[in-house]
Amino acid sequence: MIGAVDIGGTKIAVGMVDHNGKVLAKLASPTDAQNGYANGLSRMIDMLRKASRQAGVGISGIGIGATGMVDSRSGAFGDADFLPGWQGHNPVEDLAREFAVKVALENDGDASALGEAAWGAGAGKANFRLIYVTVGTGIGGGIIIDGRLYRGVDMSHPEVGHHVIDASGPQCSCGYRGCWEALATGPAMAAWFNAGAAGDSRCAEELSAAQICELARSGDPLALRAVDREGFYLGLGVANLINLFMPDVIVFGGSVMKSSDLFLGRIHKVIRQGCRFVPFEKAELALASLGEDANLIGAARVWHHRFTPDANRAS
Repeated sequence: MIGAVDIGGTKIAVGMVDHNGKVLAKLASPTDAQNGYANGLSRMIDMLRKASRQAGVGISGIGIGATGMVDSRSGAFGDADFLPGWQGHNPVEDLAREFAVKVALENDGDASALGEAAWGAGAGKANFRLIYVTVGTGIGGGIIIDGRLYRGVDMSHPEVGHHVIDASGPQCSCGYRGCWEALATGPAMAAWFNAGAAGDSRCAEELSAAQICELARSGDPLALRAVDREGFYLGLGVANLINLFMPDVIVFGGSVMKSSDLFLGRIHKVIRQGCRFVPFEKAELALASLGEDANLIGAARVWHHRFTPDANRAS
């Protein structure tokens, strides 16, 4: 049984996952990144012990999926916007020492891609090309080509959220303007809507992306424009991925895509408009088949692909 740890900007989730990708127990708590790495590590350890007791099983290994830049070889955090002050700390070493098991770490987008390729959309398929895209507080993802996790030079993780789709767009934390992440995340959608709603007596307080989606379902004109804008920018980013990689499937996860029915029509329209030089109709768009536990299942798969010889070809 693998202890799975998903470290995000908003919350840390922990679970116990069996060899078929089934989550047997899970817990979560706020990340509280500003309180420091030691505080986060202490809660990871505590939740892993509680999840193990709830599942009634021991921990055979630990897999971690984490937001931002990570060094998958050393197990250390890189410079992550959502984890200020955590850079250089090493959860692989710390959890291995605490639990006396092997531990593996990947970026959370890569982890979820591995989970979907092995136990979700790509299960049982050979030479499969899958791109996982998570849309929430940020935009991340992972790329599986012919069954292998794609890495760049020096084992680096491709930042799909930071390709520019509107050079005159809002400033992004990466240094550019108009990155996909700066235009199509939940906070970006909320910022656009709330700026337009300023002074409207019906909006006494700023709304979240989830609240805006609910408002759009009721027919609110500004919320409908926000949804259309979100679908347009999501579509531009997806169209770029299709033109560049022509994958078998692009799998969507993340909190924003819980309202995917509001965006998918616009996304398909943008793809049809801008991907005519590739057989775009053969690239399936799918929602994460592993459901709300996709990140935990992906974190567990990180351990399998690192340490289990018959895991899949991803490496």
